[in-house]
Amino acid sequence: MAFKIYLSPPHMGGEEIKFVQEAFDTNWIAPAGPSLTRFEEEMAQYTGMASALATSSGTSAIHLALRWFGVEKDDVVFCSDLTFAGSCNPILYQLARPVFIDSEPDTWNMSPVALEKAFRWAEETGNMPKAVIIVDLYGESADWDALLPICRKYGVPVIEDSAEAAGSLYKGKHCGSFGDIAVFSFNGNKILTTSGGGMVLSSNMMAVEKMRFWSTQAREPFIHYEHKEFGYNYRMSNVCAAIGRGQLRFLDRKVALRRSIHHRYQALLKDIPAEIKSHVQPASSNCWLNLLYIHTEDVTPSDVVIKLHNAEIEARPAWKPMHMQPVFAGCTSFSHYEDSYVDEDIFAHTVCLPSGDSMTDDQLALVIDEVKKCFINVSR
Repeated sequence: MAFKIYLSPPHMGGEEIKFVQEAFDTNWIAPAGPSLTRFEEEMAQYTGMASALATSSGTSAIHLALRWFGVEKDDVVFCSDLTFAGSCNPILYQLARPVFIDSEPDTWNMSPVALEKAFRWAEETGNMPKAVIIVDLYGESADWDALLPICRKYGVPVIEDSAEAAGSLYKGKHCGSFGDIAVFSFNGNKILTTSGGGMVLSSNMMAVEKMRFWSTQAREPFIHYEHKEFGYNYRMSNVCAAIGRGQLRFLDRKVALRRSIHHRYQALLKDIPAEIKSHVQPASSNCWLNLLYIHTEDVTPSDVVIKLHNAEIEARPAWKPMHMQPVFAGCTSFSHYEDSYVDEDIFAHTVCLPSGDSMTDDQLALVIDEVKKCFINVSR
């Protein structure tokens, strides 16, 4: 379906075309090239990490990280439950077993309570994970001060899935700098896009170089094509990286624009029986998407999505938790509460509203008007 207002459309800052034209003028259209190298260096510098590898997607970046940590058939990997399937599908690529960890009520990211439950289970049953994938959900940072010490206590490495969190901070430090390996996504709907792509970041330069080797079909340094290991076609192209370099120069401005939209949603939707989710750390989230939590049972997320779609406005429910997905039926999962999942409640009551930083005042006013119509006969 075509929409007049999209959930999170690409927004060019103006400098992208300069770098793309440079790639064309110098004929660096193939996967390697100067912009690719510079984009990696610039993202590493921006996040404060030592090394970076630009990939074809955020999913491929997670796959490379899992392989680096030695995840193999029948191994266990803990993963945030409330996320996009791209966070956990690579676990299946390695024929390993995902174990899903519920959200906590404040950030909606991985629950330290549920994570401790999972580690106690792992100790008791001999299922200690090879890695833990922690997501910075919808641009809101996970509670790293609570989660990292738990993983360190058990000696398990952390993959930080910051696919949605470029430009976000946690206590003044960039998302994408907390995991032993971190990943970004630059898909078309992300705040920083390269049309499609992702990135690995780490302070472990040896790990990044090994993943770089795997990402280019594991070709050995011979004149002929020599392969001692299997690899993947996971490298970002120089042209896509050129777009990313322009986007990075506009990123802080894009974050400011999305935060402004977030604050206006909060102010203008305060009189309905629903609320825009607040951020635990004000002025730290990139506000990638705005999440409307509905407090009444008289209106469902589907009601709002359909109403907006009929007005040619894109919206969607919150992520369906992975433990509820048919493909992961039978997988072990751990809840925050003793008898219920926080993320099931989020899924049942939450709608993602258009949040693109190119959205005009008139477009925002139209979205707000259509949302209010959903609650016109519902008391607060």
